[in-house]
Amino acid sequence: MGGFDADSGLTGRKLAVDNYGPRVPLGGGAFSGKDGTKVDRSGAYIARAIAVDYLKKHKAKEVFVYLAYAIGYPEPVEATVSIDGVQKQIKGYNLSPEGIIKKLNLRSPGFEAQARYGHF
Repeated sequence: MGGFDADSGLTGRKLAVDNYGPRVPLGGGAFSGKDGTKVDRSGAYIARAIAVDYLKKHKAKEVFVYLAYAIGYPEPVEATVSIDGVQKQIKGYNLSPEGIIKKLNLRSPGFEAQARYGHF
């Protein structure tokens, strides 16, 4: 058994179901019950926005965004992007939780509609 039937639990759908499945490397857990101050949720949203920006800017076929956060540090300890296999540092974005919340307007209600069919 797999998919939505298997990847559900008391905390909600697993990140693999709410994102892109096994194609994109990610951690465990779920977005459910978390607001924009939790970087596993807001970081995923900004990573998606950055990926779309880089796809358009570089006319790329494939973009992976890697963000890693550590407790007690507002900026990510890693912020890199792979554009068609070429690694670069991400620049020009405020990747602190507060910066992400402001850029994506995450203080406004709306998570329910966004989560209805998977976040992405």
